[in-house]
Amino acid sequence: MTPIATVIIVLIAGIVILAAKSLVIVPQSETRIIERLGRYHATFSPGIHIIVPFIDRAKSIIIMKNRRYQYSSIIDLREQVYDFDRQNVITRDNVQTEINALLYFQIVDPFKAVYEIENLPNAIEKLTQTTLRNIIGELELDETLTSRDTINTKLRAVLDDATDKWGVKVNRVELQDITPPATVLNAMEKQMQAERNKRALILESEGEKASAILQSEGEKAAVINTAEAEKQKAILEAEGQAEARIRRAEAEAIAIQKITEAVGECTNPANYLLAQKYIQMLQNVAEGTENKTVFLPYEASNLLGSLGGIKELFQDANGSKAGSVPPPIRKS
Repeated sequence: MTPIATVIIVLIAGIVILAAKSLVIVPQSETRIIERLGRYHATFSPGIHIIVPFIDRAKSIIIMKNRRYQYSSIIDLREQVYDFDRQNVITRDNVQTEINALLYFQIVDPFKAVYEIENLPNAIEKLTQTTLRNIIGELELDETLTSRDTINTKLRAVLDDATDKWGVKVNRVELQDITPPATVLNAMEKQMQAERNKRALILESEGEKASAILQSEGEKAAVINTAEAEKQKAILEAEGQAEARIRRAEAEAIAIQKITEAVGECTNPANYLLAQKYIQMLQNVAEGTENKTVFLPYEASNLLGSLGGIKELFQDANGSKAGSVPPPIRKS
């Protein structure tokens, strides 16, 4: 190979190398900060760009990858997440707690992210830790465990305001885990068990109270219903007795009217009825096998006289004896 051919080959190779060095391809969602002779020159958006080799160069930035800091000229504009190590914080009631936080942020101004802060991931991590300690220090342990949304909101607001001058926007902060000491966990478990037992006893007593109230109301309703039933029964019995008396009185009135029509108006029907009752009474007294002696007061002679008159009246009316009259009874 002649010297001229060698020179031509070297020139061609140099041109190819210079052309390759002059072209910069920026992928989507990425950017480059270009410096010319040490000064800021341009911010390359996604696409193909031409630079001057050995004069223009991409500014490097510190990034975190696999929990390690490293330099890179690639500035990722997508949302990124930092999983920080556990850190110890102290609550307002002096309880030391371990908290693991997740931070979601996005670079919105590459120029500020490169030139306003030297180590962006480390600055965000330290700012998150100090801000988290300040927020947790204002809360008690119970509030810390139950107010994660409040803590996340306060932490995001503080970080978003502080990182604005770095060209970074904090989208959200999440507390991944809150771990109190083992002694505190045991005490909380005992307290929770005591609260559950207390609620169980309260619910049981309220159930017994409700049961007693319902039972007493049922007994009250039963007594009232029984009283109402007895009342209705007494009313109905009284009405029945009154109705029966009215019917008996009406029947006796009809019987007296019939007797009056049969024996005539000259005879008092009351004597007739009285005689019937007297005869029925004597029959009841005379029943039985034992000998009986009945003593009547002297005033009973008037009644016996009425019986004799009734006997004669019936004999005259029917032409025969209407019935036998009991034998005379000795007067005392």
